[in-house]
Amino acid sequence: MNDAAQNSTGLLRVLIVDDEELARLRLRALIDDCSQPRATVVGEAANAAQALVWLQSHGQGPASPGSGRACDLVLLDVQMPGRDGTQLAEELRALPLPPAVVFVTAHAGHALKAFDLEAVDYLTKPVRRERLQLALQRVLARLGQPTTVPGELGSQPDPVLIVSERGRVVRVPVGEVLYLKAELKYVTLRTASHTYVLDDALSDLEQRLGERFLRVHRNALVARSAISALERRTMTDGEGDPSDEGHGPNECWAVRVAPVDEWLAVSRRQASAVRDALAASGL
Repeated sequence: MNDAAQNSTGLLRVLIVDDEELARLRLRALIDDCSQPRATVVGEAANAAQALVWLQSHGQGPASPGSGRACDLVLLDVQMPGRDGTQLAEELRALPLPPAVVFVTAHAGHALKAFDLEAVDYLTKPVRRERLQLALQRVLARLGQPTTVPGELGSQPDPVLIVSERGRVVRVPVGEVLYLKAELKYVTLRTASHTYVLDDALSDLEQRLGERFLRVHRNALVARSAISALERRTMTDGEGDPSDEGHGPNECWAVRVAPVDEWLAVSRRQASAVRDALAASGL
């Protein structure tokens, strides 16, 4: 019997191996967002040696044949100090119950070697949720499980966005985010007390965050719970709607974001959606 099929939780169990803490946190957050199939992170390692120790201590190492599968999948960085990801993948293939391997790297040049090692997939950084979800589906197929969506698992923790601030890794609960605004190559994330910078694409964030946020402009997403007013405003940042006849070039609809009392431009075609959001909240 396929050992993966004995996983009564219905979740793919994932071990993340990457020498960068921020990369591990981002992967963990992306895994939490995946639903087809669902997966859970059961462990993390910063290098090959730590990964092998983790597997051994959980009964899946070379000295514990037949003890059971502790993880179904290893998300594996290629370039790490000491033994690199391809060397670790070779060792994983020799285990009595080898996990599936998906390489995650910033360098596409290792792809041929990865598939020589029978890796299920090869993801390049920055990893997109949709691409990771496809890789998880391929892992299920490799393990002989159907790619059906498990039932809901009860209450889930509030998802987080991973940001880096002055060398620190910060986990920002999505429930604290007031708005996200694309500016040049970055996205500004605003909470009631802080402003952070993300390198994610606004369109990817929109897909991840779902109905909790409303796109009010091509460059902005606002938490529905933070929308407190819609008015005609003169914007000083050049975001007025030139197609809005009868008004000045810098005048447009704008939404007030509470509790920071900031105004963001609203495009003409999104104004009705903002009105609906205000009506739904009783404002």
